Amino acid sequence: MNDSSWGAPPQAGYWGPSDQGPVQGAGPAGPAYDAHYAQQTRPMPIVPDVPEHGGDQDDDQGTARLSGPLFRDEPFHDQPVRDEPYRDPSPSAQPYAAVPQNPEPMPDAPQPAQSQPPQKKSAGRDLGAAIGVGVGLGVVIIASLFVVKAVFVGVIAVAVVVGLWELTSRLQERKGIKAPLVPLAIGGAAMVVAGYARGAEGAWVAMALTALAVLVWRMTEPPEGYLKDVTAGLFAAFYVPFLATFVAMMLAADDGAWRVLVFLILTVVSDTGAYAVGWRFGRKKLAPRISPGKTREGLVGAVAFAMAAGALCVQFLIDDGTWWQGLLLGLVVAISATLGDLGESMIKRDLGIKDMGTLLPGHGGIMDRLDSLLPTAPVVWLLLVIFVGSG
Repeated sequence: MNDSSWGAPPQAGYWGPSDQGPVQGAGPAGPAYDAHYAQQTRPMPIVPDVPEHGGDQDDDQGTARLSGPLFRDEPFHDQPVRDEPYRDPSPSAQPYAAVPQNPEPMPDAPQPAQSQPPQKKSAGRDLGAAIGVGVGLGVVIIASLFVVKAVFVGVIAVAVVVGLWELTSRLQERKGIKAPLVPLAIGGAAMVVAGYARGAEGAWVAMALTALAVLVWRMTEPPEGYLKDVTAGLFAAFYVPFLATFVAMMLAADDGAWRVLVFLILTVVSDTGAYAVGWRFGRKKLAPRISPGKTREGLVGAVAFAMAAGALCVQFLIDDGTWWQGLLLGLVVAISATLGDLGESMIKRDLGIKDMGTLLPGHGGIMDRLDSLLPTAPVVWLLLVIFVGSG
């Protein structure tokens, strides 16, 4: 068998041992095979096997790597080649398997998406301002509570009037509901004073007179929207001043200042426990359609904090109180405070607002601080009357 039977043009780029004989049965070496080269062929050397996986070992043995666009369409696994193409000495011949000097780069493999660093949770408010305002309010409340009870009754009445103003203003701005503020403000202040002076009977009488005043006051305007305006007015009279009256009724007892203090401590501790635990461990939403920020873990924190504080406060601050009564009181306060917060969140979501006002930096408005206090007041008043009497 002569050399031309190998059917391959001279390959200047083949590397391998020169003392090996030709390998029979080899096919054409590349896609540019032409019979013109049959007379110029030489025996093909035996090429040592190339490991399938390259690496540092291939580089140490001097083995060249496959490259160039030729091997994208027609992979040639057995015989590594140089990057330099074979060229025929005749001027008219075209380069054999020519490799462009600047081949088009292969597209980069898709990189895995880099994980973003976890975002640091934000409190959503100016905590510095919120703490400062909270401390200031606490000083005012404590000073008025233990100096002269009548001064604290005035503080409750002022908070009621401001809360009514915020609520009625938001109703008119967002819904076009004109709940009459004047009879609500006068009746609300009277309700608080009547509850302190005459107890539950005085509070109910003042509530009835306030409702009547709202109905009559609205008659001075056109009848369009009368029903929705007076309905909103009656709701506001019950929601703000009537519920706040139970704080004044607690204050009327002999140890009333301590009862009010326990009520405030448990409500604040419940809110703080819900915020702290929910911010750190909160995962499962409590009521996502009403308040997306509240979590079930936060509710557990509110209950735990309030029950612990209740056991201590009732045991040491309330006459004839015991720790187990404090545990029960703390549990009920945590639930009522959470429901009150959700209730006001429902109102704000219906109105399309975040806060009821901007009077208190870091807190919002007065109503944003009364939301959990108002529904908790009658609960604490009732349980303390059951546990230790009306005083």
